[in-house]
Amino acid sequence: MLEIRYNQVNPLKKLLGQTAIYGLSSIGGRLLNYLLVPLYTYTLPASEYGTVTELYAYVAILFALLTYGMETTFFRFSEKESNKPLVYSTSLISLFASSLFFLVLFYLFRNSMSASMGYAQQVNYLTWFAFILFFDALTSIPFAGLRQEEKAVRFAVLKLVNIGINIGLNLFFVLYCTAVYANPNDGLMYGFVSSFFHPDQLLGYIFLSNLIASAVTLVFLLPTYKYLKAGFDFELWKRMMKYTWPILVVSITGIIPVSLDKILFPHLFHDGQDAMTSLGVYGANAKIAVIMVLFIQTFRYAADPFFFGEANNQDAQKTYALVMKWFVIAGSFIFLGTMLFIDLIQYFIGASYRTGLGVVPILLMANLLLGIYYNLSFWYKLTDKTIYGAWFSFIGAVVAVLANVLLIPSFGIYGAAWSVFLAYLVPTILSFFFGRKYFPIPYQVMKIVFYPVVAVTVYLFSFALNLSIYYNVFLFAFFFILMMLLERRKAKPINI
Repeated sequence: MLEIRYNQVNPLKKLLGQTAIYGLSSIGGRLLNYLLVPLYTYTLPASEYGTVTELYAYVAILFALLTYGMETTFFRFSEKESNKPLVYSTSLISLFASSLFFLVLFYLFRNSMSASMGYAQQVNYLTWFAFILFFDALTSIPFAGLRQEEKAVRFAVLKLVNIGINIGLNLFFVLYCTAVYANPNDGLMYGFVSSFFHPDQLLGYIFLSNLIASAVTLVFLLPTYKYLKAGFDFELWKRMMKYTWPILVVSITGIIPVSLDKILFPHLFHDGQDAMTSLGVYGANAKIAVIMVLFIQTFRYAADPFFFGEANNQDAQKTYALVMKWFVIAGSFIFLGTMLFIDLIQYFIGASYRTGLGVVPILLMANLLLGIYYNLSFWYKLTDKTIYGAWFSFIGAVVAVLANVLLIPSFGIYGAAWSVFLAYLVPTILSFFFGRKYFPIPYQVMKIVFYPVVAVTVYLFSFALNLSIYYNVFLFAFFFILMMLLERRKAKPINI
């Protein structure tokens, strides 16, 4: 019998502090970056935003492929190996070689690849994305190194620089250049802007802004490549690859549920002509639900080194259980806060996109499941049984494919949303039960289930009665008071 007591909170102070700093770059920075969503949805037709949604879905899968779990592997081997610079250098060289191979391969076959994806007339779009992927892959280990060295402030600053450049260029092209081009009487500035700007190619400028931001970020991180002098250890690399290939499967199959729906949607939606418009509506509303993903990402930046660092402590499993419970509580608050105040949040996207608001609660809960699965995943990472993670994620990917094929033709964007939910639910259940066998952690299961269920119930109550935002404030306060009453006592011992 293991006991969970509140005196375990002390080991979490370091995690909380690191999370707060990473939150500056992740949540704060992403919220700034999210200003681009209303910019796009208020200026672009839904069909063009559908193109943005589709291409970035491809990028998500390709980025997972290009980094092949090397960040997690880097953390693990930095803890295990005495020669940390050699781990750093070997990781850098491995990613550089594989990313360069991808870039050359794409460039040689760019025309045929573009045609097969339906972008034969926009080869430049895909070429820019290939370079974006190349630059971002080369920054993944330097950013992981900053996290491993606990240089959270530098990490946050560089992430904000990337976001700032991207936002600034988007505002320059989409707002400023468009306004100047529409006013030929503005002689000097009109002549300058019209020399390079074409208002009918806004999508290209959006992608170009991302490319420039990624390139500049890599330049700032080049000093970290000083570790290359440590050389490349082939034997170490082979051991790293043995550890990381299941992580690669986890990464690829893990990203499929949230990306595959956007890739398959144009091919499965019942009306081919309206497919990209519906995809644009779905993608815009999915951006609202990504607030949960931002929370998970912020948590993950700090949790990766924290969980591995705690592994050798006597009370590590109690700490992991405590982290899970509070993670779910925080996620439940995010869900409820978003849905109770959706009447205000909906103005985040253009009016023509709001017909898809019904997918937001489904995707929010799906993303919370993703966060729970991430917490559960440490049992196989810490026991070096990453093959289980590969199997769980593969099964989730299969569920995603089947659910998309079966649900999208009949239910459209709602079918896509439920496909994401199911694709995260199944691996979460599998990981929980296998984890109890190989790395038992005394999770407070009843509370982990209780808080999301109550959050959904409170939201449905408000929705059924069509309560105003003023009454929803009281409902949100009720949920907070309930949590305080339940958590003010020390947790009772739990059998596992």
